[in-house]
This record gives sequence, C-alpha cells and structure tokens, in this order.
Amino acid sequence: FYFYLKKLNKEQQNILKTQFKFYHKLSPKHKGFFEHRVACFINDKDFIGRGGQGITEEMKVLIASTAVMLTFGFRDFYIGLIQKIVVYPEKFFSRTNKKYHKGEFNPKLKALVISWVDFKLGYINSKDNINLGIHEFVHAIHLNSLKERDVSSTIFSDTFKELTEMLFKNKDLRGKLTESKYIRNYAFTNQFEFLAVIIESLIETPHEFKTQFPKVYSEIKQMLNFNFAGY
Repeated sequence: FYFYLKKLNKEQQNILKTQFKFYHKLSPKHKGFFEHRVACFINDKDFIGRGGQGITEEMKVLIASTAVMLTFGFRDFYIGLIQKIVVYPEKFFSRTNKKYHKGEFNPKLKALVISWVDFKLGYINSKDNINLGIHEFVHAIHLNSLKERDVSSTIFSDTFKELTEMLFKNKDLRGKLTESKYIRNYAFTNQFEFLAVIIESLIETPHEFKTQFPKVYSEIKQMLNFNFAGY
C-alpha cells in the first residue's frame, strides 16, 4: 500500500512502455506500483558513466526496471548493498581479477557495474535465458539477503537453503539439471552463478522452466514472491 505513487516523467514513461516487456504483463494497479518503484529506485541510486559513456534516461529507466522487476515481490525493493550503478559502453577491465568483464557486482564498493551494449543485448533476445542485467542484480540481491534481516531477505535466503538441500538430497533432479540443455553450464560454477542463471531462465522462459523443473520453479517463485504477471 502506498499513500502516494511517484510518477516518471513523459520521456521515462515512454521508455518503460515501449522497451520493457515485463511491464505490459502487469495489471493496471501493478503498473502504477511498478512505475512508482522505478522512480524511487532512480532517485535512490547514483548512476555513473565510465569509459566515455554518458548516462541517459534510457539507461536509468531500463536498469532500474530490471532491479524493480526482480524485487517486485519484496517489501523492500531498494537492494541496500547497491549505492552506485556504473555504466561502461562495452566490456571493461576489472581490477578485481585483472580480466575484462561484461558486468560485475562489487559489494565492498556497493557498486553494480555493467557494459551497456551487453545489457541491451540481454533484452534484444528475450528467449535465450541470458540477460546481463538480471544476472548481476541477482548477485546483488543474493548477497543483500545474506546481510539484511527484513522479511523479503529472510524468505529469499531461507528458501535458497531449502532449494540447495532439496538438490543435495534429490540425486535424480540434480542429474537432470546438470545434463539439461535448458540450464547452461555456467550455472554449475558455484551457488551464486547457479542462482543467477536459473533466475535468468525463470524470468525469460517461465513456462518452459515450470514444465521441465516444476519443483525448482516453485522454489524460485517463492524466493522472489512472484505471484503476478503470469508466473
């Protein structure tokens, strides 16, 4: 419940309505809530351009909308571990591991860093289960849930523990996941990458996910409290 819903300006509204498909899956009431949260998220974060990249309204709206989409079932949607969103025009050199990255989340600096060209590619093909923005925000949400003790963070972290235990005990399900062509191999790097990859898949191809892995789908849906937009 909100006493007052914030609005995006006309340019921002046009970007949201024409470039963010998830928004159109929402009911009229939820569209108002979504717009309010996007406006609040934009106001709460520092957007910083690097490598000659300027910050545009398109960047603010689409990046904020990605975060709001993933946290739309949360009471607290701000992701407190993020203060800065740094945007490069393309892949950038990371001082963390001395390699070029398309995106990363740095909890020490409270910064989410992305390549804009790769962020946009994630939404051009919305059925390949690869979306840089979703992937990096999931890392931030995951770490934030381990740090915070609000209701949404507790549900997220506790349900992920349930999912981990379920997969540990269910050898057949674990085998189907690892052998599946639906879940890409990068998911099995570690638990953080696993969660980021399967949430990318849930957002982009929910019906296929639910059909192939209904138990895993149910756990992820509970983690995100996704009870809207046909999920």
